Amino acid sequence: MGGLPSKQIVNGVDGAAQARTFRVGDRLWALDGDRTVHAAILDVTAVKAREVVDVVTYGTTFTVAPDQLLGTRDGWIPAGDAAGSVVVWTPPRKLCRARLTMRPGYEFGYLVGATCADGTVGKNYVSLVVNDEGFAAKYATCLTSATGLPARLEPVTRPSGFLQRDLPGFRVRVVSSYLADVLRQYVGGDAHHMRQGFPRVVLKDLATFEGFLDGYADGDGFRHKHWHGRTITSANVPFLAELAAIIGARFTPLTGKASQLVVTDRWQRRGTFVAEQHAMHLVERQSVTVSEVRPHTASGAKPFTLYTYRLDPCLGFLVNGHPVRAPG
Repeated sequence: MGGLPSKQIVNGVDGAAQARTFRVGDRLWALDGDRTVHAAILDVTAVKAREVVDVVTYGTTFTVAPDQLLGTRDGWIPAGDAAGSVVVWTPPRKLCRARLTMRPGYEFGYLVGATCADGTVGKNYVSLVVNDEGFAAKYATCLTSATGLPARLEPVTRPSGFLQRDLPGFRVRVVSSYLADVLRQYVGGDAHHMRQGFPRVVLKDLATFEGFLDGYADGDGFRHKHWHGRTITSANVPFLAELAAIIGARFTPLTGKASQLVVTDRWQRRGTFVAEQHAMHLVERQSVTVSEVRPHTASGAKPFTLYTYRLDPCLGFLVNGHPVRAPG
């Protein structure tokens, strides 16, 4: 049977609303693998029942029939038996934001490299503030090419502690929580320059990786005048060590100060590069633990009215960001 009480909030594509308000043709949010998708309602059924359960997870509580199925990474389990289980979840407040299609290639690699070196990844924005207008212009061009987001240069001033005065600079800033989240995903969840991991997504192909090297070196490196190569500087030793292994370079970290990695323009001749495939899209599927399941029985003569939906495609739909579906 399964179902949701009439007043339970469901994540509809056109906005969250009570279960009783949805009709055939309305669309609900669903999870297909690790991405959110739309699912259209083909049929709505309402039944009477006297038993429901409150499912308590991180920061939220929702109410369903005891036999309503909750999604986990290994399959579906009845809500009444879910206490202590780890279930699938996605942040419901982020469902209605615009998704981006990340395009692989040199520009994508440059965007990731320059952001790792000199960029700032905020809660819902990504920015780069530098003195070099050419660097900022190239970053803006690559950002737009890789994501489709419009980006432009803004003249700004930057304080100089050494000169004790403001210096002219240039800023590129785009507001996109999706881009901010996916860049954090690429570097392991924390985009702070000292804690970020190496973004192995840039190993998709040589063009993407060359873009990454150029972007990172333009931010935290310099080109040598008398031979064909660059030196990259960073205090993030694990980051540089991983990069050194990819290009087959020797790397000796320095104690107490920034380390340097020399990248010759002929590093490809070493044959150490191996292409890897990693998710370029944002993985929207997360996990939370069911801390408690509280049963409720209808009081008096009035039972609960429980609503179930048949969807196209046949997926579970989201309730407070949790995938659920009727049994059977």
